[in-house]
Amino acid sequence: MTRKTARAIAVRLCFALSESGTGADELIDTVFNEEYYKSLAEEDAAFSEYPDGAQKEYILKLLRGIGEHSAELDSYIEKYARGWKFSRISRTALALMKTAMYEVLYMPDIPNGAAINEAVELAKDYEEPDTVRFINGILGSFVRGEIQ
Repeated sequence: MTRKTARAIAVRLCFALSESGTGADELIDTVFNEEYYKSLAEEDAAFSEYPDGAQKEYILKLLRGIGEHSAELDSYIEKYARGWKFSRISRTALALMKTAMYEVLYMPDIPNGAAINEAVELAKDYEEPDTVRFINGILGSFVRGEIQ
């Protein structure tokens, strides 16, 4: 499994976390039950391969971190989404931005440019071009405004 696939899974789980109302650890326990995980592959090709130790650790770190820092990440999105009400932003766009922002803030081994680029590339699979540009703009403004 590539880092890109692991990131795609993390984004999907971040989306599920925001929709489910459960905690990150409960979602992790459910999803990473190997039998349940295999059943997800029928609906989503990203789940066709069970992550190895490093990839699973990366996904879990992202999911737990996003869960723990959700309010902080939301506040950054609100700050840089000038002219947009938070409630108008799609849940998918929020999951993508939270993933990239968490990587920038808390995963120093991932270059900021890579975090933004991967979020934008994943956004192209789910969102309209205007939303992809919106995501790129918010993430770029976030890095310029918050990271020295």
